[in-house]
Amino acid sequence: MAASETTRVRGTTVAEPAMVRVPEGWFWMGSDHGLDCECPRHRVWVDEIEMGACQVTNREYATFLTATGRKAAPQVFGNPDFSDPEQPVVAVSWFEAVAYCEWLSAATGRQYRLPTEAEWERAARGGVDDKPYPWGDEPPQSRPEYASRWKAGPEPVGRSQPNAYGLYEMCENVHEWCSDWFDASYYLHSPERNPRGPENGSRRASRGGSWRHHVKNSKCHTRSSIPPEFQYADYGFRVCRS
Repeated sequence: MAASETTRVRGTTVAEPAMVRVPEGWFWMGSDHGLDCECPRHRVWVDEIEMGACQVTNREYATFLTATGRKAAPQVFGNPDFSDPEQPVVAVSWFEAVAYCEWLSAATGRQYRLPTEAEWERAARGGVDDKPYPWGDEPPQSRPEYASRWKAGPEPVGRSQPNAYGLYEMCENVHEWCSDWFDASYYLHSPERNPRGPENGSRRASRGGSWRHHVKNSKCHTRSSIPPEFQYADYGFRVCRS
């Protein structure tokens, strides 16, 4: 797994997440066999981006907390199930994830942000449109040691095999915030190129599986959403750059 870059900015050590290239191109988004909100399967163009190889970790997020004086969410602060520096940071609201991206952008001069749903799904698929999971067709329960994993919290990042683009845990470990507002019928009228989601809403979109659920891995097309102020112990995020 690629290591984070560490930069010294105005007396603060900034841990930049390792990034990998996701090439531009067309792909088939959604599924005709999933939930209603995941239909119809439709062709989408996404511009080239760089995506965080892993979910943002406690170690990376700690530099943001130190620099800004913010506090970790009370439900996970000091909890050993969530305190490993290489675990993904959890219990961050959508607003806090956006604030981290804005701080990281200002600190480094590079433009970090949350990915759109379309960018996330293209990245998760790794250039292969006809497989439900980043690793192929096999169900999650067939993976090595599935039953013994994720007992009390997320695993440290970079433990699973990466997909073809070099991205780790794209459909597992924690749900990941996306930039879009959520609309269950958005696929019926979304633009063909670089869809950004609806202009407004009450819930923000998220992608990926969760350590907390019985089936801890999601399919590449699986959509979910919660209000942006919520802080759940199975919600984290990863960053991207245009």
